[in-house]
Amino acid sequence: MSSLRATPTPVDVTHLRWQQGHSSLHRASRRSLVPLLQVKTESSILDMVLQRIFRAVIMGPPGSGKGTVSGRITKSFGLKHISSGDILRANINAKTELGLLLKSSIDRGQLVPDHVMSRLILTDLRAIKQSSWLLDGFPRTVTQADSLDEVYSVDTVVNLNVPFNTIKQRLSSRWTHLPSGRVYNVDFNPPKVPGRDDVTGELLVQRDDDTPDTVTRRLKAYETQTEPVLEYYRSKGVLETFSGTETNKIWPHVETFLHKKLSVLNQRVA
Repeated sequence: MSSLRATPTPVDVTHLRWQQGHSSLHRASRRSLVPLLQVKTESSILDMVLQRIFRAVIMGPPGSGKGTVSGRITKSFGLKHISSGDILRANINAKTELGLLLKSSIDRGQLVPDHVMSRLILTDLRAIKQSSWLLDGFPRTVTQADSLDEVYSVDTVVNLNVPFNTIKQRLSSRWTHLPSGRVYNVDFNPPKVPGRDDVTGELLVQRDDDTPDTVTRRLKAYETQTEPVLEYYRSKGVLETFSGTETNKIWPHVETFLHKKLSVLNQRVA
């Protein structure tokens, strides 16, 4: 009786090699696409977030964590950060026409006139044209708010409400790099090298206006000056206040609010 043996199927070596090569190329291709997909995904998220021009203002007393929250907003939502302090310093250092006016007022210990501040900020806003932005440090008076409102419609105002006692404690631990305005706090945002600016390595100083008595006066002055501005935006229905003592606990609420706000605005565009 003859036995049956299974005859092995001939293997097409050329085809096998092609399959193996094709598989390797496919895997390599998938790997190479990962960073591209990640970039595309991040871009798509920002596209979904900013389907229309979005204009926001952030307010809060000195030491409220406004700089930290501003940085997170601009990074998370793709807004341009427009800081009145940065613009003031840049114009003074460049000795522009407005810069000379600013320096003259500051040297005399006077507040910068509303019309000068408004002209300064609006010039910068016009330069970035059809971009979404976050205004930090402006407006500080109702007159400035009116000047802004004549040219741009503000979508939302984020107000950071931090107890004055918390701010006093923060500011007493605050050190500043005067040329750039960069601020550090030895408790929660210390410099990499104690006493030195992270970028330039230059010495940090504690400003005279960060002493307890001066801080108290500054906070009272801020409250007196800006309460009418808060009421101005409250009456327009665009003010949103976030209260707390820790920036890291306030931020998630700000982030959630802005996501919802942008979602509603995008639906109106659609």
